[in-house]
Amino acid sequence: MKNLIAELLVKLAAKEEESKELVAQVEALEIIVTAMLRKLEPEQQHAIAASIEHAMHNADADASNEDALLLRNYLDKLLNHPRV
Repeated sequence: MKNLIAELLVKLAAKEEESKELVAQVEALEIIVTAMLRKLEPEQQHAIAASIEHAMHNADADASNEDALLLRNYLDKLLNHPRV
């Protein structure tokens, strides 16, 4: 029984480490995308946002409502309220 618990704790620690790596990757990509968007002219930013909105409209039918809403909220945050 102790071995089973120890094995489960090791697996849990590995999953937590993987999760931290994914969070770091997402945050790095957010910083990069924000920096790139800031270099664009407002018209280009608007065109990109419109293109993303169009793609999201087409993807809404494929995703669950909860997943689509989560993605839409994150995209809105990234495009309209980026990190400083």
